Amino acid sequence: MYATERQEVIERMLLQSGRVGVLELATHFDVTTETVRRDLDALERSGALRRVHGGAVPLDRASLVEPSVADRVARHSDSKRSIAHRALDVLGEDFRGSIFFDAGTTTNAVADQLAARLIATRGTAEVVTHSLFLAHTLASVETVSLSLIGGRVRGVTAAAVGAETVRAVSGLRPDIAFVATNALSAGFGASTPDPEEAAVKAAIVRSARRIVLVADQSKFETERLVSFAALSDLDVLVTDAEPPAVLRTALDDADVEVWTA
Repeated sequence: MYATERQEVIERMLLQSGRVGVLELATHFDVTTETVRRDLDALERSGALRRVHGGAVPLDRASLVEPSVADRVARHSDSKRSIAHRALDVLGEDFRGSIFFDAGTTTNAVADQLAARLIATRGTAEVVTHSLFLAHTLASVETVSLSLIGGRVRGVTAAAVGAETVRAVSGLRPDIAFVATNALSAGFGASTPDPEEAAVKAAIVRSARRIVLVADQSKFETERLVSFAALSDLDVLVTDAEPPAVLRTALDDADVEVWTA
């Protein structure tokens, strides 16, 4: 098992139990305790957990935790690719329309697969984004006409934010928006640590005709500082696992379609 795969399993174990121990993990993976400590150190640097004596506890429930784009790219990469592949089913055959891509590594995974999907289904798309990261991904795609919204760029997400960005988003009416989130819970909806990021995300949710939230299971039943969308604002949730019972019931009550990759 590769280190990234081990680390994803460790994160899932943390979500389930609330704590993991070095000796327990070494036995589980049949590796040395030094290997486990290196895994825990890497996860702590990425903002996934907090090291404690003999193991680690989750850091995800802290309302201001926000790893950088570089740290998040490698986390849950297989899940993100699977989610992205499933999410693009929303386009159907012969898509001719407009898409807004929110900033995020899962939305970037969707953008990364967009070209192949459009070619396979004989579609084209007018794409708008405020993410420098996504713009780089889509800039050379022949079946995409790309527009980049400006504003002050936050280094941690490589995305434009601020009043100018919100105004630009508010003046659009895209057919579909692929939106990312840092957390998703039954009571607080979709949330993110930064108020300016939340304002842009909220504007996207208000503007688009159909909202597709893409989020892996590590986001479930967690909350960040600022809510940008109630569950009732969403049309589709695309994820890699069945949501916990309380969240699933709330999603059903809000008429949100849940697609599992």
